[in-house]
Amino acid sequence: MRAFLFPGQGSQAVGMGAALAEASRTAHDVFHEVDEALGQNLFRLMREGPEEELKLTENAQPAIMAHSLAVFRALTKDGGVDLTKAANFVAGHSLGEYSALCAAGSFDLATTAKLLKLRGQAMQQAVPVGVGAMAALLGADLALARRIAEAAAQGEVCTVANDNDPTQVVISGHKGAIDRAIELAKEMGAKRAIPLPVSAPFHCALMQPAAEAMRDALGYVVVKAPAVPLYANVTAQPETDPDTIRNQLVEQVTAMVRWRESIANMSAAGVDEFVELGGKVLGGMVKRIAPDSKVTSVVTIEDVEALAKEIA
Repeated sequence: MRAFLFPGQGSQAVGMGAALAEASRTAHDVFHEVDEALGQNLFRLMREGPEEELKLTENAQPAIMAHSLAVFRALTKDGGVDLTKAANFVAGHSLGEYSALCAAGSFDLATTAKLLKLRGQAMQQAVPVGVGAMAALLGADLALARRIAEAAAQGEVCTVANDNDPTQVVISGHKGAIDRAIELAKEMGAKRAIPLPVSAPFHCALMQPAAEAMRDALGYVVVKAPAVPLYANVTAQPETDPDTIRNQLVEQVTAMVRWRESIANMSAAGVDEFVELGGKVLGGMVKRIAPDSKVTSVVTIEDVEALAKEIA
């Protein structure tokens, strides 16, 4: 059994998609369609930078999705791969959940781009710059990360944002609390605590205004049942019901990304091959969660052609 995975924020890099668009008209058309939907030359920003602008949440989110979908469409349209025959499940890390749903037919590409642009803007605006922060706790599992966050909170928000794998958990909240957590982490048993270069504290209660903005936006959007079940970030369980998916996308803004559990549950369900489309971040996490599984990252046209040959 196989699952297709879609990366989240942090996978952006200047130059992303440029070679793929030159090699594949299908991929080129994806970038063009996203530009049209947003009324923005996002693909030029992806190709040429500047990096600071690409890293802005409102640009990074649709850019990462566009890159993943360009890879996915090159694989399916050019490579002749049928999603329903090639994959049993899809899943995405945070914003990658939108990419996964677009690939599975729940949203069209233009709608996905607009939703992610709005999501990025709403997350950025939810908390003034400098008020929130995030940190990665390395060598810490979920239980330890929760203890560290609890000890550091002192009346402020400090919670687990991403349970990524057995050795890496990300916390999010008020900057003061995150700073305290970084100080406490080592003495409480974590190997290291690293502040993350993010512009807002994602996946915590401070994101509630962004969750409300997404509730409004998703209320106007048609959500179709995905062609294959989506393993949802908020439940780590497979889902196909459109209304449930809509509600989970709202909840996801403030809730913990249960990535470790999602991969473990897919593995327990029989998935032994994971394919990451448009990035190389999730593969390492998967290997730490399900070490016996086969992991493939598909980024270049050569990657696309090799995978298409293998599974078409």
